[in-house]
Amino acid sequence: MLKTVALRGALAASLAIAAATPSFAQTDRHGDRDWNRGRDRDRVERPDVPDTLEVDAAFKPYLSLHADGTQNHICLAAATPSGVAWTFLGPQATLFDERDDQVTTHYLSLNPQEPGVARAAWRHSTDTSTVWAKSVATSTDAPWVTPGAIPWLKLQVVGAQLGPDGGRKLAVAKYIQRVNTVGGMPATAECASTSDIGKRVFVPYSTDYVFYR
Repeated sequence: MLKTVALRGALAASLAIAAATPSFAQTDRHGDRDWNRGRDRDRVERPDVPDTLEVDAAFKPYLSLHADGTQNHICLAAATPSGVAWTFLGPQATLFDERDDQVTTHYLSLNPQEPGVARAAWRHSTDTSTVWAKSVATSTDAPWVTPGAIPWLKLQVVGAQLGPDGGRKLAVAKYIQRVNTVGGMPATAECASTSDIGKRVFVPYSTDYVFYR
């Protein structure tokens, strides 16, 4: 009888300790520790960029991801000598962390905070928080940008949305840099005359995106 009472007492004590000790998932659900897949956000370094693409020191980089995807274009009539020009349709890309785990998707969509305006968007693959951003500075400076690659960009966040459970891993971002670009530019020869109108191309590209809060 005494042994049974002792066992019940020990079990009750264990349950009390477990209930009083929050799990990692609870304490870190929307915290900072996992925002860069276990890497402390303060350790994300600012990339070397042209002065025009620098983000103010008041904002700190907290997430750096590598992207692979396509830059999508359509050939349309335009006021050019050939009568046509490529029109950008938007990106389609997946962003990965340093372990090659998918973290974010990137695409063009309507910004709910700017009715009727489509912006570049990033959606977190886990908590589905989303941001929309517009380009505020661009660079094709040769010391940084590979010839023939799409420009490097500084983008300002102009829309943000929490995930359905309050996820905010991307929603806290204020600026985004696009750096280390490769590819993404459509060939001029493929949109050279009115017979090319309507042609679509999906040009492979890769880049790194750095998020600041």
